[in-house]
Amino acid sequence: MLTRWLTCWAAAAVALALLLGGGAAPTVATAPSAVAGAPGIGDPYFPLDGNGGIDVLSYDVHDGYRFGDRRIRGWTRVTLRATERLSSFDLDFLLPVSSVRLSTGRATFAQPDGHELVITPAHPIPTGGTVRARIAYSGHPDRQGWEGEHNWVADDAEVVAVNEPHMAAWWFPSDDHPLDKARMDLHLTVPRADRVIANGRLVGVRRDGAHTTYHWSGGGPMATYLAFFAAGRFEVRHGVHRGLPWYVAVSRQLPTARRRAVLHGLLQTPHIVGWLQRHLGPYPFAETGGVVTELNPGFSLETQTRPTYPLDVFATLMVHELAHQWFGDSVSVHHWRDIWLNEGFATFMEALWTESHGGVSIRRWLHETYAANPDGTELWKLRISDPGPGHLFDQAVYERGALALAALRERMGHPAFARLLRAWTRQHRHGHGTTAAFEALAVQIHGPGLRPLFRAWLDVTGRPADSAADGL
Repeated sequence: MLTRWLTCWAAAAVALALLLGGGAAPTVATAPSAVAGAPGIGDPYFPLDGNGGIDVLSYDVHDGYRFGDRRIRGWTRVTLRATERLSSFDLDFLLPVSSVRLSTGRATFAQPDGHELVITPAHPIPTGGTVRARIAYSGHPDRQGWEGEHNWVADDAEVVAVNEPHMAAWWFPSDDHPLDKARMDLHLTVPRADRVIANGRLVGVRRDGAHTTYHWSGGGPMATYLAFFAAGRFEVRHGVHRGLPWYVAVSRQLPTARRRAVLHGLLQTPHIVGWLQRHLGPYPFAETGGVVTELNPGFSLETQTRPTYPLDVFATLMVHELAHQWFGDSVSVHHWRDIWLNEGFATFMEALWTESHGGVSIRRWLHETYAANPDGTELWKLRISDPGPGHLFDQAVYERGALALAALRERMGHPAFARLLRAWTRQHRHGHGTTAAFEALAVQIHGPGLRPLFRAWLDVTGRPADSAADGL
Protein backbone atom coordinates (compact mmCIF):
# COMPACT_ATOMS: atom_id res chain seq x y z
CA MET A 1 0.00 0.00 0.00
CA LEU A 2 2.77 2.45 0.83
CA THR A 3 4.44 1.77 -2.53
CA ARG A 4 1.22 2.38 -4.47
CA TRP A 5 0.60 5.61 -2.56
CA LEU A 6 4.14 6.87 -3.25
CA THR A 7 3.78 6.04 -6.94
CA CYS A 8 0.55 7.99 -7.21
CA TRP A 9 2.02 10.91 -5.27
CA ALA A 10 5.07 11.00 -7.58
CA ALA A 11 2.86 11.04 -10.67
CA ALA A 12 0.85 13.94 -9.27
CA ALA A 13 4.02 15.84 -8.43
CA VAL A 14 5.27 15.47 -12.02
CA ALA A 15 1.93 16.70 -13.38
CA LEU A 16 2.03 19.72 -11.06
CA ALA A 17 5.60 20.49 -12.16
CA LEU A 18 4.55 20.38 -15.80
CA LEU A 19 1.63 22.69 -15.09
CA LEU A 20 3.62 25.23 -13.13
CA GLY A 21 6.64 25.06 -15.37
CA GLY A 22 4.81 25.71 -18.58
CA GLY A 23 5.03 22.12 -19.77
CA ALA A 24 8.83 21.69 -19.49
CA ALA A 25 9.86 18.15 -18.62
CA PRO A 26 12.14 17.76 -15.57
CA THR A 27 15.81 17.15 -16.37
CA VAL A 28 17.62 14.03 -15.20
CA ALA A 29 21.39 14.19 -14.56
CA THR A 30 23.39 11.79 -16.72
CA ALA A 31 26.98 10.64 -16.35
CA PRO A 32 29.44 12.13 -18.84
CA SER A 33 30.46 9.92 -21.71
CA ALA A 34 33.40 7.63 -21.01
CA VAL A 35 36.55 8.21 -23.04
CA ALA A 36 39.59 6.13 -23.88
CA GLY A 37 42.64 7.30 -21.95
CA ALA A 38 45.23 8.88 -24.24
CA PRO A 39 48.25 6.71 -25.17
CA GLY A 40 50.63 9.51 -24.11
CA ILE A 41 50.91 11.95 -21.24
CA GLY A 42 51.49 14.96 -23.51
CA ASP A 43 55.28 15.30 -23.83
CA PRO A 44 56.09 16.30 -27.44
CA TYR A 45 59.56 14.75 -27.22
CA PHE A 46 58.13 11.26 -26.62
CA PRO A 47 54.42 11.23 -27.61
CA LEU A 48 53.79 7.67 -26.35
CA ASP A 49 55.51 8.12 -22.98
CA GLY A 50 53.11 8.00 -20.08
CA ASN A 51 49.35 7.86 -20.49
CA GLY A 52 46.36 10.15 -20.25
CA GLY A 53 43.42 9.79 -17.88
CA ILE A 54 45.26 8.08 -15.03
CA ASP A 55 47.36 8.98 -12.00
CA VAL A 56 49.32 6.00 -10.70
CA LEU A 57 49.52 5.88 -6.90
CA SER A 58 51.76 2.83 -6.45
CA TYR A 59 53.50 -0.10 -8.11
CA ASP A 60 53.92 -3.50 -6.47
CA VAL A 61 56.32 -5.38 -8.75
CA HIS A 62 56.89 -9.16 -8.43
CA ASP A 63 59.48 -10.33 -10.98
CA GLY A 64 61.49 -13.53 -11.16
CA TYR A 65 64.66 -13.42 -13.24
CA ARG A 66 66.41 -16.38 -14.84
CA PHE A 67 70.06 -15.80 -15.81
CA GLY A 68 70.40 -18.68 -18.27
CA ASP A 69 68.01 -17.35 -20.93
CA ARG A 70 67.50 -13.88 -19.38
CA ARG A 71 63.79 -14.42 -18.92
CA ILE A 72 61.46 -12.49 -16.64
CA ARG A 73 58.25 -13.96 -15.37
CA GLY A 74 56.08 -12.07 -12.94
CA TRP A 75 53.21 -9.77 -12.20
CA THR A 76 52.72 -6.17 -11.15
CA ARG A 77 49.85 -4.59 -9.24
CA VAL A 78 49.32 -1.01 -10.41
CA THR A 79 47.07 1.10 -8.18
CA LEU A 80 45.75 4.12 -10.06
CA ARG A 81 43.15 6.86 -9.92
CA ALA A 82 41.12 7.86 -12.97
CA THR A 83 41.37 11.58 -13.75
CA GLU A 84 38.42 11.33 -16.17
CA ARG A 85 35.64 8.83 -16.84
CA LEU A 86 37.44 6.05 -18.68
CA SER A 87 36.23 3.41 -21.08
CA SER A 88 39.84 2.16 -21.29
CA PHE A 89 43.35 3.16 -20.24
CA ASP A 90 46.92 2.44 -21.33
CA LEU A 91 50.12 1.41 -19.63
CA ASP A 92 53.58 1.31 -21.24
CA PHE A 93 55.05 -2.19 -21.48
CA LEU A 94 57.11 -4.28 -23.89
CA LEU A 95 56.86 -7.86 -22.56
CA PRO A 96 54.01 -10.18 -23.62
CA VAL A 97 51.07 -10.04 -21.17
CA SER A 98 49.17 -13.19 -20.24
CA SER A 99 46.39 -11.79 -18.03
CA VAL A 100 44.90 -8.62 -16.58
CA ARG A 101 42.59 -8.49 -13.58
CA LEU A 102 40.95 -5.34 -12.21
CA SER A 103 39.64 -4.78 -8.70
CA THR A 104 36.46 -3.39 -10.31
CA GLY A 105 35.67 -6.57 -12.26
CA ARG A 106 36.43 -8.21 -15.58
CA ALA A 107 38.62 -6.59 -18.23
CA THR A 108 40.03 -7.30 -21.65
CA PHE A 109 43.44 -6.20 -22.90
CA ALA A 110 45.47 -5.77 -26.08
CA GLN A 111 49.03 -4.86 -27.08
CA PRO A 112 48.47 -3.27 -30.48
CA ASP A 113 51.90 -1.82 -31.17
CA GLY A 114 54.37 -3.55 -28.85
CA HIS A 115 54.56 -0.58 -26.47
CA GLU A 116 51.00 0.23 -25.38
CA LEU A 117 49.09 -2.15 -23.14
CA VAL A 118 45.42 -1.17 -23.60
CA ILE A 119 43.13 -2.29 -20.76
CA THR A 120 39.34 -2.14 -21.23
CA PRO A 121 37.20 -2.70 -18.12
CA ALA A 122 33.77 -4.28 -18.41
CA HIS A 123 32.27 -1.06 -17.04
CA PRO A 124 33.65 2.52 -17.26
CA ILE A 125 35.81 3.77 -14.42
CA PRO A 126 34.32 6.97 -12.92
CA THR A 127 36.36 10.14 -12.52
CA GLY A 128 38.23 9.88 -9.25
CA GLY A 129 37.71 6.15 -9.04
CA THR A 130 40.60 4.07 -7.73
CA VAL A 131 41.43 0.79 -9.45
CA ARG A 132 43.99 -1.95 -8.80
CA ALA A 133 45.19 -3.68 -11.97
CA ARG A 134 47.10 -6.97 -11.67
CA ILE A 135 49.07 -7.63 -14.85
CA ALA A 136 50.85 -10.98 -15.38
CA TYR A 137 53.56 -11.40 -18.00
CA SER A 138 56.65 -13.26 -19.11
CA GLY A 139 59.29 -12.73 -21.75
CA HIS A 140 62.87 -11.92 -22.63
CA PRO A 141 63.66 -8.21 -22.13
CA ASP A 142 67.00 -8.50 -23.96
CA ARG A 143 65.01 -9.26 -27.13
CA GLN A 144 62.83 -6.17 -26.80
CA GLY A 145 63.49 -2.85 -28.46
CA TRP A 146 61.54 0.35 -28.86
CA GLU A 147 62.30 3.55 -30.79
CA GLY A 148 65.79 2.23 -31.48
CA GLU A 149 66.53 1.50 -27.81
CA HIS A 150 67.68 -1.95 -26.63
CA ASN A 151 68.22 -1.27 -22.96
CA TRP A 152 68.69 -4.63 -21.25
CA VAL A 153 72.23 -5.04 -19.84
CA ALA A 154 73.06 -8.57 -18.68
CA ASP A 155 75.41 -11.53 -18.96
CA ASP A 156 75.26 -15.05 -17.53
CA ALA A 157 76.21 -13.86 -14.02
CA GLU A 158 74.68 -10.39 -13.55
CA VAL A 159 71.93 -8.10 -14.75
CA VAL A 160 71.25 -4.40 -14.20
CA ALA A 161 68.01 -2.72 -15.28
CA VAL A 162 69.15 0.86 -15.80
CA ASN A 163 68.71 3.52 -18.49
CA GLU A 164 67.25 6.98 -19.20
CA PRO A 165 64.76 8.24 -20.30
CA HIS A 166 63.22 4.76 -20.74
CA MET A 167 63.74 1.59 -18.74
CA ALA A 168 60.60 0.54 -16.85
CA ALA A 169 58.82 -0.84 -19.92
CA TRP A 170 61.41 -3.63 -20.16
CA TRP A 171 60.48 -5.11 -16.76
CA PHE A 172 57.18 -3.80 -15.40
CA PRO A 173 54.05 -2.07 -16.81
CA SER A 174 53.89 1.60 -15.93
CA ASP A 175 52.85 5.15 -16.68
CA ASP A 176 56.33 5.78 -18.00
CA HIS A 177 56.97 9.52 -17.64
CA PRO A 178 58.45 11.60 -14.77
CA LEU A 179 55.23 13.61 -14.56
CA ASP A 180 53.51 10.66 -12.89
CA LYS A 181 55.56 9.67 -9.86
CA ALA A 182 54.37 6.86 -7.61
CA ARG A 183 55.36 4.73 -4.64
CA MET A 184 57.36 1.65 -5.54
CA ASP A 185 57.69 -1.78 -3.95
CA LEU A 186 59.98 -4.24 -5.72
CA HIS A 187 59.98 -8.00 -5.09
CA LEU A 188 62.74 -9.64 -7.15
CA THR A 189 63.32 -13.41 -7.15
CA VAL A 190 66.69 -14.85 -8.24
CA PRO A 191 68.67 -18.10 -7.73
CA ARG A 192 69.43 -18.69 -4.05
CA ALA A 193 73.14 -17.80 -4.23
CA ASP A 194 72.50 -14.42 -5.88
CA ARG A 195 71.58 -11.09 -4.36
CA VAL A 196 69.37 -8.23 -5.53
CA ILE A 197 70.13 -4.54 -5.01
CA ALA A 198 67.38 -2.00 -5.75
CA ASN A 199 65.92 1.33 -4.63
CA GLY A 200 65.25 2.41 -1.08
CA ARG A 201 65.30 0.08 1.91
CA LEU A 202 65.66 -3.68 2.03
CA VAL A 203 62.63 -4.75 4.06
CA GLY A 204 62.57 -8.49 3.54
CA VAL A 205 64.46 -11.54 2.29
CA ARG A 206 62.60 -14.83 1.76
CA ARG A 207 64.37 -18.05 0.81
CA ASP A 208 62.31 -20.78 -0.80
CA GLY A 209 64.18 -23.85 -2.00
CA ALA A 210 66.49 -22.88 -4.86
CA HIS A 211 65.39 -19.25 -4.95
CA THR A 212 65.51 -16.08 -2.86
CA THR A 213 63.13 -13.14 -3.05
CA TYR A 214 64.34 -9.67 -2.06
CA HIS A 215 61.78 -7.02 -1.14
CA TRP A 216 62.92 -3.42 -1.57
CA SER A 217 60.68 -0.50 -0.65
CA GLY A 218 61.52 2.46 -2.88
CA GLY A 219 60.93 5.14 -0.28
CA GLY A 220 59.19 8.22 -1.66
CA PRO A 221 57.46 9.10 -4.92
CA MET A 222 59.57 7.93 -7.87
CA ALA A 223 59.70 8.51 -11.62
CA THR A 224 59.58 5.14 -13.36
CA TYR A 225 62.95 5.46 -15.15
CA LEU A 226 64.62 5.82 -11.75
CA ALA A 227 63.45 2.40 -10.55
CA PHE A 228 66.18 -0.21 -10.96
CA PHE A 229 67.50 -3.54 -9.83
CA ALA A 230 70.88 -5.24 -10.09
CA ALA A 231 71.19 -8.98 -9.49
CA GLY A 232 74.25 -11.20 -9.08
CA ARG A 233 76.87 -11.77 -6.43
CA PHE A 234 77.82 -8.61 -4.54
CA GLU A 235 79.97 -7.51 -1.66
CA VAL A 236 77.85 -5.27 0.54
CA ARG A 237 78.55 -2.66 3.22
CA HIS A 238 75.92 -0.72 5.12
CA GLY A 239 75.60 1.53 8.12
CA VAL A 240 74.17 4.80 9.44
CA HIS A 241 75.85 8.21 9.17
CA ARG A 242 74.36 11.09 11.17
CA GLY A 243 70.99 9.39 11.21
CA LEU A 244 70.92 8.53 7.49
CA PRO A 245 71.15 4.81 6.59
CA TRP A 246 73.45 3.92 3.68
CA TYR A 247 73.92 0.73 1.69
CA VAL A 248 76.58 0.15 -1.00
CA ALA A 249 77.33 -2.89 -3.14
CA VAL A 250 80.14 -3.96 -5.50
CA SER A 251 80.16 -6.94 -7.85
CA ARG A 252 82.20 -9.92 -6.69
CA GLN A 253 82.93 -10.57 -10.37
CA LEU A 254 85.41 -7.66 -10.36
CA PRO A 255 89.09 -8.46 -9.74
CA THR A 256 89.97 -8.15 -6.06
CA ALA A 257 92.10 -5.01 -6.38
CA ARG A 258 89.47 -3.24 -8.49
CA ARG A 259 86.69 -4.29 -6.14
CA ARG A 260 88.53 -2.91 -3.13
CA ALA A 261 89.22 0.39 -4.88
CA VAL A 262 85.59 0.76 -5.95
CA LEU A 263 84.33 -0.11 -2.48
CA HIS A 264 86.69 2.48 -0.97
CA GLY A 265 85.15 5.08 -3.29
CA LEU A 266 81.56 4.12 -2.54
CA LEU A 267 82.24 4.38 1.19
CA GLN A 268 82.62 8.15 0.66
CA THR A 269 78.90 8.35 -0.15
CA PRO A 270 77.73 9.45 3.33
CA HIS A 271 80.37 12.20 3.45
CA ILE A 272 79.41 13.52 0.01
CA VAL A 273 75.70 13.46 0.86
CA GLY A 274 76.46 15.41 4.04
CA TRP A 275 78.31 18.05 2.01
CA LEU A 276 75.42 18.30 -0.46
CA GLN A 277 72.94 18.73 2.39
CA ARG A 278 74.80 21.80 3.58
CA HIS A 279 74.25 23.41 0.16
CA LEU A 280 70.89 22.00 -0.92
CA GLY A 281 68.93 21.30 2.22
CA PRO A 282 67.79 18.02 3.77
CA TYR A 283 68.41 14.82 1.83
CA PRO A 284 65.08 13.98 0.13
CA PHE A 285 64.92 10.26 0.92
CA ALA A 286 65.24 7.83 3.81
CA GLU A 287 68.36 5.98 2.59
CA THR A 288 71.36 6.50 0.30
CA GLY A 289 74.10 4.40 -1.26
CA GLY A 290 75.51 3.22 -4.58
CA VAL A 291 76.09 0.16 -6.76
CA VAL A 292 78.83 -0.98 -9.16
CA THR A 293 78.26 -4.11 -11.24
CA GLU A 294 80.77 -5.93 -13.43
CA LEU A 295 78.62 -4.86 -16.38
CA ASN A 296 79.47 -1.54 -17.95
CA PRO A 297 76.47 0.19 -19.55
CA GLY A 298 78.78 3.08 -20.47
CA PHE A 299 77.25 5.64 -18.10
CA SER A 300 76.28 6.23 -14.50
CA LEU A 301 72.69 7.02 -13.49
CA GLU A 302 70.93 8.67 -10.58
CA THR A 303 68.73 5.68 -9.79
CA GLN A 304 66.73 6.90 -6.81
CA THR A 305 68.45 6.60 -3.40
CA ARG A 306 71.23 4.39 -4.84
CA PRO A 307 73.05 5.58 -7.99
CA THR A 308 74.50 3.00 -10.34
CA TYR A 309 78.06 3.62 -11.50
CA PRO A 310 80.33 2.16 -14.20
CA LEU A 311 83.52 0.28 -13.32
CA ASP A 312 85.25 3.27 -11.73
CA VAL A 313 84.02 5.75 -9.15
CA PHE A 314 85.60 9.06 -8.22
CA ALA A 315 84.54 12.07 -6.19
CA THR A 316 83.11 14.39 -8.86
CA LEU A 317 81.18 11.56 -10.53
CA MET A 318 79.65 10.64 -7.20
CA VAL A 319 78.87 14.29 -6.46
CA HIS A 320 77.07 14.48 -9.82
CA GLU A 321 74.88 11.41 -9.29
CA LEU A 322 74.18 12.13 -5.63
CA ALA A 323 73.28 15.75 -6.47
CA HIS A 324 70.67 14.27 -8.79
CA GLN A 325 68.86 12.96 -5.72
CA TRP A 326 67.77 16.58 -5.34
CA PHE A 327 67.88 17.63 -9.01
CA GLY A 328 66.05 15.00 -11.04
CA ASP A 329 64.84 12.54 -8.42
CA SER A 330 63.17 14.81 -5.85
CA VAL A 331 62.65 17.81 -8.17
CA SER A 332 61.85 16.01 -11.44
CA VAL A 333 61.39 17.46 -14.89
CA HIS A 334 57.84 18.32 -15.88
CA HIS A 335 58.67 17.53 -19.50
CA TRP A 336 61.92 16.23 -20.99
CA ARG A 337 62.74 19.56 -22.63
CA ASP A 338 63.76 20.76 -19.14
CA ILE A 339 66.54 18.17 -18.83
CA TRP A 340 69.12 20.89 -18.09
CA LEU A 341 67.44 21.30 -14.69
CA ASN A 342 68.82 17.83 -13.96
CA GLU A 343 72.13 17.71 -15.78
CA GLY A 344 73.22 21.35 -15.62
CA PHE A 345 72.54 21.50 -11.91
CA ALA A 346 74.37 18.25 -11.12
CA THR A 347 77.34 19.42 -13.22
CA PHE A 348 77.35 22.75 -11.37
CA MET A 349 77.56 20.87 -8.07
CA GLU A 350 80.70 19.14 -9.41
CA ALA A 351 82.24 22.57 -9.98
CA LEU A 352 81.17 23.72 -6.51
CA TRP A 353 82.75 20.61 -4.97
CA THR A 354 85.99 21.33 -6.81
CA GLU A 355 85.98 24.95 -5.63
CA SER A 356 85.18 23.90 -2.05
CA HIS A 357 88.02 21.37 -1.98
CA GLY A 358 90.89 23.59 -3.06
CA GLY A 359 90.46 23.33 -6.85
CA VAL A 360 89.65 25.86 -9.55
CA SER A 361 87.09 28.48 -8.49
CA ILE A 362 83.76 28.56 -10.29
CA ARG A 363 84.42 32.10 -11.46
CA ARG A 364 87.71 31.10 -13.04
CA TRP A 365 86.15 28.00 -14.61
CA LEU A 366 83.36 30.15 -16.07
CA HIS A 367 85.74 32.67 -17.64
CA GLU A 368 88.27 30.11 -18.88
CA THR A 369 85.59 27.95 -20.49
CA TYR A 370 84.01 31.00 -22.09
CA ALA A 371 87.36 32.12 -23.49
CA ALA A 372 88.19 28.65 -24.81
CA ASN A 373 84.95 28.41 -26.80
CA PRO A 374 84.56 31.21 -29.36
CA ASP A 375 81.27 31.81 -31.09
CA GLY A 376 80.48 29.00 -33.51
CA THR A 377 81.87 26.16 -31.41
CA GLU A 378 79.64 23.26 -30.39
CA LEU A 379 78.99 24.62 -26.90
CA TRP A 380 76.88 27.46 -28.28
CA LYS A 381 74.96 25.63 -31.02
CA LEU A 382 72.28 23.99 -28.88
CA ARG A 383 69.24 25.69 -27.38
CA ILE A 384 69.56 24.45 -23.81
CA SER A 385 65.98 25.14 -22.71
CA ASP A 386 64.65 23.03 -25.61
CA PRO A 387 67.42 20.79 -26.96
CA GLY A 388 65.21 18.27 -28.77
CA PRO A 389 64.75 14.57 -28.03
CA GLY A 390 67.90 13.57 -29.90
CA HIS A 391 70.12 15.90 -27.84
CA LEU A 392 68.97 15.34 -24.25
CA PHE A 393 72.39 14.13 -23.15
CA ASP A 394 74.65 16.26 -25.34
CA GLN A 395 77.65 17.67 -23.53
CA ALA A 396 76.33 21.19 -24.06
CA VAL A 397 73.26 20.42 -21.91
CA TYR A 398 75.56 19.52 -19.04
CA GLU A 399 78.30 22.11 -19.50
CA ARG A 400 76.40 25.13 -20.79
CA GLY A 401 73.64 24.42 -18.26
CA ALA A 402 76.22 24.51 -15.46
CA LEU A 403 77.87 27.62 -16.93
CA ALA A 404 74.47 29.33 -16.93
CA LEU A 405 74.21 28.67 -13.19
CA ALA A 406 77.78 29.92 -12.67
CA ALA A 407 76.92 33.15 -14.52
CA LEU A 408 73.71 33.49 -12.50
CA ARG A 409 75.74 33.06 -9.30
CA GLU A 410 78.08 35.87 -10.37
CA ARG A 411 75.16 38.13 -11.20
CA MET A 412 73.09 37.43 -8.07
CA GLY A 413 75.98 37.15 -5.63
CA HIS A 414 76.93 33.99 -3.78
CA PRO A 415 74.58 34.34 -0.76
CA ALA A 416 71.48 35.07 -2.88
CA PHE A 417 72.31 32.22 -5.26
CA ALA A 418 72.73 29.81 -2.33
CA ARG A 419 69.26 30.86 -1.10
CA LEU A 420 67.90 30.23 -4.59
CA LEU A 421 69.16 26.63 -4.70
CA ARG A 422 67.78 25.81 -1.27
CA ALA A 423 64.43 27.47 -2.04
CA TRP A 424 64.18 25.52 -5.31
CA THR A 425 64.77 22.13 -3.69
CA ARG A 426 62.44 22.99 -0.80
CA GLN A 427 59.52 24.38 -2.81
CA HIS A 428 59.53 21.57 -5.40
CA ARG A 429 60.49 18.69 -3.11
CA HIS A 430 59.05 15.42 -4.48
CA GLY A 431 57.45 17.43 -7.26
CA HIS A 432 58.37 18.85 -10.64
CA GLY A 433 60.17 21.86 -12.01
CA THR A 434 60.30 23.82 -15.25
CA THR A 435 62.75 26.34 -16.62
CA ALA A 436 60.08 29.03 -16.35
CA ALA A 437 59.48 28.21 -12.68
CA PHE A 438 63.20 28.37 -11.88
CA GLU A 439 63.57 31.70 -13.65
CA ALA A 440 60.53 33.06 -11.80
CA LEU A 441 62.04 32.05 -8.45
CA ALA A 442 65.38 33.68 -9.32
CA VAL A 443 63.57 36.87 -10.35
CA GLN A 444 61.57 36.80 -7.12
CA ILE A 445 64.79 36.68 -5.10
CA HIS A 446 66.88 39.10 -7.18
CA GLY A 447 64.62 41.09 -9.51
CA PRO A 448 63.46 41.20 -13.17
CA GLY A 449 66.88 42.27 -14.44
CA LEU A 450 67.85 38.58 -14.64
CA ARG A 451 65.59 37.77 -17.58
CA PRO A 452 68.10 38.73 -20.32
CA LEU A 453 70.70 36.46 -18.69
CA PHE A 454 68.33 33.49 -18.89
CA ARG A 455 67.60 34.31 -22.56
CA ALA A 456 71.29 34.51 -23.44
CA TRP A 457 72.38 31.31 -21.73
CA LEU A 458 69.36 29.06 -22.25
CA ASP A 459 66.92 30.23 -24.91
CA VAL A 460 69.07 31.17 -27.90
CA THR A 461 71.99 29.70 -29.77
CA GLY A 462 75.20 31.68 -29.93
CA ARG A 463 77.69 32.85 -27.37
CA PRO A 464 76.43 35.14 -24.58
CA ALA A 465 77.86 38.65 -24.51
CA ASP A 466 81.02 39.23 -22.49
CA SER A 467 79.19 41.53 -20.11
CA ALA A 468 78.22 41.90 -16.49
CA ALA A 469 74.56 41.63 -17.50
CA ASP A 470 75.23 38.08 -18.71
CA GLY A 471 77.24 37.22 -15.59
CA LEU A 472 80.69 37.57 -17.20
